[in-house]
Amino acid sequence: MNCAVIFGGSGFIGTFFAKHLIESKTVDKVYLYDKEQVDQKPFPYREILISQIPHIEEINGDVRHPVTWVPAERVFLIANFAAVHREPGHEDFEYYETNLLGADNVCAWAEKVSCHNMIFTSSIATYGPSEQIRDERSLPVPTTAYGGSKLAAEKIHQVWLAANQQTRHLVIVRPGVVFGPSEGGNVSRLVKSVINRYFVYTGNRETRKAGTYVKELCIAMLWVLTKQQHNKLNFSLFNMTMNPGPSIDEYVNSVCAVADIKRHVPSVPFRLLLAVAHCIDTIARPLGIQHPFSPVRVKKLARSNNVLPTFLLENGYTYTYSLVSALADWKKSTPHEWEQSRLMRRPSAVAAR
Repeated sequence: MNCAVIFGGSGFIGTFFAKHLIESKTVDKVYLYDKEQVDQKPFPYREILISQIPHIEEINGDVRHPVTWVPAERVFLIANFAAVHREPGHEDFEYYETNLLGADNVCAWAEKVSCHNMIFTSSIATYGPSEQIRDERSLPVPTTAYGGSKLAAEKIHQVWLAANQQTRHLVIVRPGVVFGPSEGGNVSRLVKSVINRYFVYTGNRETRKAGTYVKELCIAMLWVLTKQQHNKLNFSLFNMTMNPGPSIDEYVNSVCAVADIKRHVPSVPFRLLLAVAHCIDTIARPLGIQHPFSPVRVKKLARSNNVLPTFLLENGYTYTYSLVSALADWKKSTPHEWEQSRLMRRPSAVAAR
């Protein structure tokens, strides 16, 4: 029997990739190695997802420490998704601590169990923010601890590959923002803010945000690895985003189409919104109050991540989902994430229930 081990497997991408590996019959069993189990995370949909798929088992462990556990099965594939990635939310050293030590320990474990196939999820943060178009040929210039730690982790995985280029296969994927059921990140916040009428433009209608649906990402990662093996190559690095990355306006219009709503989205000067965000954050942070108006996130809204998936296009990859069909699939999977808040409903709508 063959198995796959997904480090950081109990997270958002890991749970969906485990499902894809089993359903595609790539392996007989999948282990999710993570320091928190699925039922410890605030996303019950992931727990339901895993419980419905046989031959998936969770293993408790922290990639910041050497991995001593070994499965009974032959390890056919390792996927390293373990990372500290939320921005804002962590100190700079935390990104490097997890992302670099994790890369070292996962690669050492791959050597130990003689696994020859590995997928590593990096990030388009390695390129740094830019209004210019970037693709896989562009020079990475990270400007954050997250982007810098991911670029360094890429090199650690490439050192593992270089030790035996005759038999080893490495795929490095740099995804844009990954969205879908139980994501809980930037696109989830955008969906909620549009539906609940508190989203505003800040002169960023045409700002492009490279992004991909989580199921599309899973399909593409396995497609690239399979194509690489078929062509007898040992390394692939690709950007994972829609082509091109949608603009903020396209995200908003697609959310409205899928939610079957009409919204007039006002425009607010960027400096005014940033000042308001700083005021809210100044009050909320000492009180430990979570809120969606972080100054860091406001700044992100005005910056383009105009990244193209040139590798996929040149190699003939066929996309399964468009932006609209991806959002529709998400809504079908977790309709409660697309519901309007009771506090934001108009009185007539509440009374009609």
